[in-house]
Amino acid sequence: MSYLIKDTTREEREQIVKESLGNIEANCDGCMAGLAEMYEDYIDGKKELREINMEFNARYVKGEDMEGRGTSCVM
Repeated sequence: MSYLIKDTTREEREQIVKESLGNIEANCDGCMAGLAEMYEDYIDGKKELREINMEFNARYVKGEDMEGRGTSCVM
């Protein structure tokens, strides 16, 4: 099954996110609501899952962590 926007409907994308995150209605610690919001652009067909995950992960990479990794990536 493809998770790409072009291959899914909005309803299917919403279900994919819901199943991936688990019970997003139980916001007992407050973080699940933020995760659900993070994927709204995917559900709305604006960004692919890969883009959202890359943006999220990029926040945790520091300049000194990149030493020796090469700089060929344009992202």
